[in-house]
Amino acid sequence: MVENLNKQQLEAVTSNSKYVRIVAGAGSGKTRVLTTRIAYLIEEQNVFPYRILAITFTNKAANEMKERISTTLAEKGLGVNVSTIHALCVRILREDSIALGYPKNFTIIDSQDQRSLLNEAYKALDIDRKEFTPGSVLAYISGNKTAEVDVEYAFSLAGDNMLQKPLAQMYEFYVSRLKSMYAMDFDDLLVFTKNLFKEYPEVRAKWQRRYSHIHVDEFQDVDNIQYAIIRYLVGADNHLYVVGDPDQTIYTWRGANVDIIMSFEKDFKDVHTVILNQNYRSTNMILDGANSIIINNKNRLKKELFTENKSDKKIVHYSGAGQEYEANWIAEEINALIDRGVNYKEIAILYRANYLSRALEKGLLDYKIPYVIYGGTRFYDRQEVKDALSYLRMVTSGDDLAFTRVINNPRRGIGNKGMDNLYALSSSHNITLYEAVKDFDILTGKARTESKKFVELIERVKLIPSEQIDVILNTLLKDSGYLKMLETSKEDDRLENLKELMNDIETYMKNNPEGSLEEYMQIISLYSDKEQYDTGSYVQLMTIHAAKGLEFNYVFVAGMSDGVFPSERSLMEGIAGLEEERRLAYVAYTRAKEQLYLTESAGYSFVLEKMRSTSRFITEIDSDFIERVGAKFENKTKETFPRPKKPLVNRIKKLDTSGIKLRDGVKITHTTYGDGVVIQVDNGVATIAFMHPHGIKKLVEGHESIKLKDGV
Repeated sequence: MVENLNKQQLEAVTSNSKYVRIVAGAGSGKTRVLTTRIAYLIEEQNVFPYRILAITFTNKAANEMKERISTTLAEKGLGVNVSTIHALCVRILREDSIALGYPKNFTIIDSQDQRSLLNEAYKALDIDRKEFTPGSVLAYISGNKTAEVDVEYAFSLAGDNMLQKPLAQMYEFYVSRLKSMYAMDFDDLLVFTKNLFKEYPEVRAKWQRRYSHIHVDEFQDVDNIQYAIIRYLVGADNHLYVVGDPDQTIYTWRGANVDIIMSFEKDFKDVHTVILNQNYRSTNMILDGANSIIINNKNRLKKELFTENKSDKKIVHYSGAGQEYEANWIAEEINALIDRGVNYKEIAILYRANYLSRALEKGLLDYKIPYVIYGGTRFYDRQEVKDALSYLRMVTSGDDLAFTRVINNPRRGIGNKGMDNLYALSSSHNITLYEAVKDFDILTGKARTESKKFVELIERVKLIPSEQIDVILNTLLKDSGYLKMLETSKEDDRLENLKELMNDIETYMKNNPEGSLEEYMQIISLYSDKEQYDTGSYVQLMTIHAAKGLEFNYVFVAGMSDGVFPSERSLMEGIAGLEEERRLAYVAYTRAKEQLYLTESAGYSFVLEKMRSTSRFITEIDSDFIERVGAKFENKTKETFPRPKKPLVNRIKKLDTSGIKLRDGVKITHTTYGDGVVIQVDNGVATIAFMHPHGIKKLVEGHESIKLKDGV
């Protein structure tokens, strides 16, 4: 049972202390230690299996632990309760929910049920679901529940604020409907269990008697409510055994509190702490590189992982001229690995934010590399990207599919009856739905007014030169109210995806100076059409958060620019935010077993609204463990990088430049981008800095959209 354990693992398994904290570094065999510990208690300490509880935080982890216990103990292990925290709460509430006024057969609702309840609320309260999206409402409700903010207090906090009051009303409706159905959502399972233990000592004592030995996996990800439940379960006679790694706390945004594992000995006296610091996953180069960045965190338990997996393959850092260069380099490296006999499934590409998959997906498709988005959606299939492309299709083709997708997005008051009338009219006259709205006057009220505004917008945008794709899209999204809708709902991830689509357009325009909107849409259709591959082997793309707990032989971490990773939002949170991002980098790096690649690109980012620069999580790596390839690392001047084959200046040959002439420092105003200042004029092309959110643009100086600012 314990023959193949190293010294630290053996100490962790055989500890006789009442309270034990295992600080388990990445790849140090923590699951093996935890399952062996349970087997040791049963076989060597004569603890009854049914007296042992093991809490995990995912079904996958629970199933893996059950399988290992079954392999080790056979039938003896069947009595051990291995459970997620939510499943444990269900078991507790099924026995004792009557104390809270709920029947034992209460209903548990899932995310789909939640949205059904919100649909009722939108209708009953006449609240605009476009302005208050289901995702933002559910996040508000969950945040209030876990912070123990009841409905009455929520209304008090909202006051007369027009953005908060509707949320409080939705919260009230939601809670009331759940109560009337004797139903609970996933947050309720935790909150109600905590309250049950807090308010009913006899129930708490019953569950303390049931489990003598309590084990908690991934303890660094425990939040305050979960920890309260665990502490209530631990009475005077219970043993508590926790396993986790503060260096891998990456979920504080959803409530995880790293201070819980850090300060464990303050809540439980005479804690025995064992540090597992031998890594069995990664090579020494990867591990030493990861160690050299995480050591910069101050709020951590000091440890340094080591491994006996020696290798001379350093971490590879690639720096490219732009996102397309970065994506193509990754694709070429993957093909080189495949040529050496590596299987696609041994390779993963990780990134900090979902929008970063856009360039990567295009690169993989160009090189015919099969891939899947793990736990996510392909870039061009994401809702907001499809919405934006449908708005563009209204300019190029005005087809019915694009029309039905965007005509009520944002809402324009056209109901089912109005759409039925449009369908009937378009069918009888053999015209498109858009032509029916444009040429006939059959809608009434708000629908009539808003549809005419929609038509005016589309017709106005059609007058913009077809090669100015960025101006076309910006005008459509801004003047349609689509951007405002997302900004009001604080849909930051969706806004980032739209900015990344603008990056895509900018790249296309630079590489195809004479390219039109129609040509761009044709190219995009090739990428947005999902390819089906015969092989069952794929490169896996995923966010770093989704990669937690996984491992791959070859790992690419893409988009390594300051502001992307670490993210701008985390940097605004100060030291705590930066340290969490560094822990996330540590997690990303330690997913790799044989080779780690870190890649970045130069150029302007619409998401960051500035030029990209190298992530500090690259520069913090000791030079002994990293090899730099691609563009010069030290000096990212414009001469460092190869330029697109067709210079942007070629575009001016088709345009009238007989209008106003510009010079450095002149203040101008643009019909789409607003006020700006000329930074530089070169061969008829002006580089202009605009106000947020547009940033720096290159425009032909004589274009009719540019006017001198009054008083200049």
